[in-house]
Amino acid sequence: MTRRPAGPDLAITLSNVAADRVKQVRALAGRSARLRAHRFVVEGPQCVREAVRFAAGSVLDVYLTSAAHARSPEIAAEAAAAGLRVYGCSPEVAEAMSGDAQGAIAVVGLERAEGAEFPAAARLVAILADARDPGNAGTVIRAADAAGADAVMLAGESVEATNPKVLRASAGSFFHLPVVEGRSLAEAVTVARSAGLRILATDGAGNVTLGDGAASAASLAVPTAWIFGNEARGLSPADLALADATVRIPMYGRAESLNLGAAATLCLFASASAHRARADTAAHSAAADTAP
Repeated sequence: MTRRPAGPDLAITLSNVAADRVKQVRALAGRSARLRAHRFVVEGPQCVREAVRFAAGSVLDVYLTSAAHARSPEIAAEAAAAGLRVYGCSPEVAEAMSGDAQGAIAVVGLERAEGAEFPAAARLVAILADARDPGNAGTVIRAADAAGADAVMLAGESVEATNPKVLRASAGSFFHLPVVEGRSLAEAVTVARSAGLRILATDGAGNVTLGDGAASAASLAVPTAWIFGNEARGLSPADLALADATVRIPMYGRAESLNLGAAATLCLFASASAHRARADTAAHSAAADTAP
């Protein structure tokens, strides 16, 4: 069995649920408070751990109950190694800060989100157009991370990436890849196309069927940015016109459609598989050319 690193002893230093610090952290659940304070809150052991590991320079404070510390001692250990402030807090204080934190909370400077930039060498990107449901947005960020995508763009009137529900649904993936905000869908597409990406959009009447043999594989094997639409309305004709091609996901059962998170996961992994198959073919061809 692999032993987890033992964290430092964590004394309870915050026990007053009415303390100003507790109220300030609680307020960060709201967008206006995040903008005023220029910081956001991260909830849950997994998200807090990933924030500490991948964004320590932006983490301002970490709060842990003794139970959370016992379950995940690596959080305090890695936070202390990074020179971060770690506070022990009572279960009541943790609950007052956030009812969804499972005893682990971090406060992160908003520059972590504002500084995200589109990577020039991107090969796989997810663009969300007016995605309003935070759970779906977080799921797409997580799926993009798992598929090895280079960035996620939240375009138009999409939910904020620093919404606590988005962060929880991303399961820490928010801290693994750039999540770029603040552009219209047309602007996001222009950025992606300027980087050499082919633009694909999902649509029930798409002219390419996902997984349909060589035609689908050829469409997905090049650097690609996927556009995924609003959960209820999908993509408008004007949105679809921004794409180089539209792709439909075949329904083999009786369901009429998939939700945003599921559809994005299928499309991103199909692209990732096509990219890797093409890379493997190129590698084998190069090896054959150099063989004696």
